[in-house]
Amino acid sequence: MGAMPTLHLVDASLYVFRAWHSIPDEFSDAEGWPTNAVHGFARFLAELLERARPSHVVVAFDEALDSCFRNALYPAYKANREPAPDALKRQFAHCRALCGALGLDVLSHREYEADDLIGSAAHAARARGFRAVIVSADKDLSQLLGDGDEQWDFARNQRWGAAGVPARHGVEARQIADYLALTGDSIDNIPGVPGVGAKTAAALLAHFGTLDALLDRVDEVPYLRLRGAASTARKLREHRDLALLCRRLTTIALDAPLAVADGDFSRRTGDAAALLALCDDLRFGPLTRRRLHEAAGLPYANG
Repeated sequence: MGAMPTLHLVDASLYVFRAWHSIPDEFSDAEGWPTNAVHGFARFLAELLERARPSHVVVAFDEALDSCFRNALYPAYKANREPAPDALKRQFAHCRALCGALGLDVLSHREYEADDLIGSAAHAARARGFRAVIVSADKDLSQLLGDGDEQWDFARNQRWGAAGVPARHGVEARQIADYLALTGDSIDNIPGVPGVGAKTAAALLAHFGTLDALLDRVDEVPYLRLRGAASTARKLREHRDLALLCRRLTTIALDAPLAVADGDFSRRTGDAAALLALCDDLRFGPLTRRRLHEAAGLPYANG
């Protein structure tokens, strides 16, 4: 049996934000707006395409910043985050346009986050015999890893499959959503069960397997060899509904609508005219232009 075909799934926002924060604001477009994030993202994309040479790839962007289905369930979800400044919003639009010009499928949705789009695309592709390589350092995405899948922290060049998740996060890949429901996630403003920390959550899941089994058998918790076992059982009883709500927030959706015909994420030939126009508008230098053209499979004439 041959190797499984691979779908690369890119968590774009992580790499756009990283470039925005790490690259000096010394680049600007034809209208004088900053382009530091697009420069960094363009370099990242070119390097990814050069190194991985993916035949199937999709790039997911976050559009659901305050309109996500999770905000309807829990209005405080991600309420701790500052809105993106206009200068960055413009750059996100350029980054999406760049993906299109390079022949890459882009996913975004008003009600689903990039994680949900990645999860749904991986799920759809798995049914067609593909394995997933998720290009992101985000721990939440580890819950998606199944047989043959990998997560790739591109900046550190570290890769791991489901078997590597316990060493990194203390629980199995399939337990990540339950684990975050118990501990909470301050980055996303998810409260979790008050007083249940990382060690306790990991120990409970090691014993019970799932959050549902833990809540069904909460009467067994006081008898575990666990520091503060009796008070932990009391907190779990008291905050049962909160734990279940948090699990709905931490679970990545696998049924988000994907605006790509037949879920086929085959890489297309780049759009030469669109790429040239973007390079001009963003005032990219010859080195970046050449790399992007080569990554898109397009001839480059340095005019």
